[in-house]
Amino acid sequence: MTAVVCDVRRQGADIALHYRILVDPAALVLPAPAAPERTDGLWRTTCLELFVAGEASDYREFNFAPSGPWAAYAFTGRRAGMAPLVVDETPKIGLAAQEDALVVAVHLCDVGTGALRLGITAVMEERDGTKSYWALRHGGDAPDFHDPDCFVAQLPPAD
Repeated sequence: MTAVVCDVRRQGADIALHYRILVDPAALVLPAPAAPERTDGLWRTTCLELFVAGEASDYREFNFAPSGPWAAYAFTGRRAGMAPLVVDETPKIGLAAQEDALVVAVHLCDVGTGALRLGITAVMEERDGTKSYWALRHGGDAPDFHDPDCFVAQLPPAD
């Protein structure tokens, strides 16, 4: 695996993510296709993630399995006060395998219109047992996607 790239687009309160994982798709462990329903523990294997924070210490975590399941949590602070996040609309997840990449498109509704700090992350599990943890920035010596120092992508307020 050589890279995980994510393009983020905002339309009002909605966010569209386009992840491109540069790898032979056959080399990845992918969860079996499943209904697009809330599922805990997605981070244990190949999973794409988005952390969303405003200016305060609270934040939201979204997990997306390439196969369709998703999860969403609200936190009051770093790894504190975790609770299921109520979403009005199920995230839409699309998967396309190419010869040298796996492409996952995600559409999230009603994420908010204010300025946002994003942590764009991924867990990749390869068939040989290798697990890698991808982020725009890791805040410490070991990967910790909940570290506020990882929320480095900036989205200005929506138009």
